[in-house]
Amino acid sequence: MPLKQYKDPHYIVKVEKAIKKKYGYETIQNPKANWTPEKEKEYLKQIKDFYIRQQKLDEKSEKVEVDGIFVSKKLLNKKNDRSCPVCSIYSFNAQDDVYMNKFNCCFKCYIQHVEDREERWQSGWRPQGD
Repeated sequence: MPLKQYKDPHYIVKVEKAIKKKYGYETIQNPKANWTPEKEKEYLKQIKDFYIRQQKLDEKSEKVEVDGIFVSKKLLNKKNDRSCPVCSIYSFNAQDDVYMNKFNCCFKCYIQHVEDREERWQSGWRPQGD
């Protein structure tokens, strides 16, 4: 019985009408019907941006062999020095990270040497060794 359906020359038209009735005219429309040169340019730009982002992600997740172990290249580029250059104390404190990035010293040294004297600190002054 299904073979008789396909022999009907108007079968495709009937199927399209049923789809149009159920889902709307847009579902049976040719995809290129509303395509314009501006949409083509935007589409190509989006593809290019996508591949650039994908390439950056691939570079970040690239693995490098270190002593027989594969390590993410991203981890090797991180700065591992967490010692305060002023007092030489090693710190895991997140509060110290803020001051290390901005003033290149830990929070304790910031309070003792930098607070209210930021201009002098930024000009290069550092405390002399004890």
